[in-house]
Amino acid sequence: MDPKLQPEAGTDSDVGLLHKMGYAQELSRRMNGFSNFAVSFSVICILSGGITAFQMAFSAAGGASVGLGWPLGALFALIVAISMSQIASAFPTAGGLYHWGSILGGKRWGWLCAWINLIGLIFVIAAINFGTWDPFFKTLIAPMFGINPDSLNWWHQTAFLSLLTLSQAFLNARGIKIASKITDLSGYLIFVVTIVLVVALLYYSPVPLDLHRLTTFTNFTGADGSAWPKQTTPLAFMSGLLLVTYTITGFDASAHTSEETHDAARNVPRGIIGSVFWSAVFGYVMVCAFVLVMPDLTAAMKQGTGFFEAILAPIPHGLRVGLELVMFFINYVCGLAAIMSTSRMVYAFARDGGLPGSRILRKVSHEHKTPGPAIWTCAILAILVTLYGDAFSVLSAGSAVFLYISYAMPVGSGMLAEGRTWHEKGPFQLGVWSKPCALLALIGACVLAYVGIQPPNEKVLYVLIGFLVALFIIWYRFGVRKSFKGPPVLKSEDNAERIKEIEAKA
Repeated sequence: MDPKLQPEAGTDSDVGLLHKMGYAQELSRRMNGFSNFAVSFSVICILSGGITAFQMAFSAAGGASVGLGWPLGALFALIVAISMSQIASAFPTAGGLYHWGSILGGKRWGWLCAWINLIGLIFVIAAINFGTWDPFFKTLIAPMFGINPDSLNWWHQTAFLSLLTLSQAFLNARGIKIASKITDLSGYLIFVVTIVLVVALLYYSPVPLDLHRLTTFTNFTGADGSAWPKQTTPLAFMSGLLLVTYTITGFDASAHTSEETHDAARNVPRGIIGSVFWSAVFGYVMVCAFVLVMPDLTAAMKQGTGFFEAILAPIPHGLRVGLELVMFFINYVCGLAAIMSTSRMVYAFARDGGLPGSRILRKVSHEHKTPGPAIWTCAILAILVTLYGDAFSVLSAGSAVFLYISYAMPVGSGMLAEGRTWHEKGPFQLGVWSKPCALLALIGACVLAYVGIQPPNEKVLYVLIGFLVALFIIWYRFGVRKSFKGPPVLKSEDNAERIKEIEAKA
């Protein structure tokens, strides 16, 4: 049998730790370290966000937004990931951020963190699948079958997105064994395809190699075709960070699948950090190659997502078609992995009564050991938010803003709780670097979230404010603050009886 997919529910240490946190082992613990890494690596997917969001950087401050902006934004993301990993090692549960926020900052803080993380994850699924529609299907795949992209309208888009999302939900519902095999394959393919793509672009490019392009500031904001209104060059450079903010996000997927991962206290931190690090390295090489092979920078800026089709043109037809088809598959798996992550968040939050319809949403299939109602609910919600006309711009920026805020919340509460109410850590520890990293992570998360609300994405700010107001009203006016009990307190005396009941049933 494949060692990556062991048949047992989990090791004694994994299950024992879960019991001490007050939860039974309901999900199937079949993922090894690489599978946990592959889930986050597939959600991040540089061949998705690195392409569909590329113009958010390039049409801001030109080549410098890519050559200088990517490593800066990636460094922020890596620091956030490292700080999150220390907490994930201590509390390896599904719906990680919800539990971290609750245990370290109180049930109200955890409840708020859960909702912000959840809306960000729904936006991620929708944005990924919208990007799979255009440019990958509409611009690249459809013409292979004689379909004119200009003939495709909103109805075609909605039907495609619905079919795509529902098929991803179906594969997720069939069990973690199937879904993890697919994401494992995608993890390998992302490495291979990125290398082949970069080599092919550079080898067949008719443009002389000019590395100065990567450090040259060209303020394209306000120009015809730019994604941004007129801005100063410093603000344009910051706006360009949205490429990294949107691309390198969703790495909380490793945490959300903790209860399905062997040796989760060690493998989940490795999955989070590894997925961010390798995405940052390979993604940087890829986006730099895009800039270096453009025949005309200004013309490429005006092409929007069509720039990708243009730079692929010099590559021989057979190789180009092969790359396009494999990248379409990788983008499909990206959405599949995002549904996997989001559904575990919904399941974990629901089992503590944090969501409407929690009794249904917390149910796990006896046959497949997956949270079926949570999976289908996530898929339907993701389809609904894609019905908005200006979907990709708002969804991509919104997912980045909501997710990085939700990342900052447990990191901040952990920094304050460390040495006070938080004494017992997991195998992955930062030692004396813990609080400095947490502080830098907070700064980084705030900077990256700020980038996401810059015009023309100010709608994201309105959504965020409206969402927070709605949550405030729900918490105080509808009795949630009294009815919601939060997660069981780790190793408390009140939890002892619950632990005995769980262990007796195990």
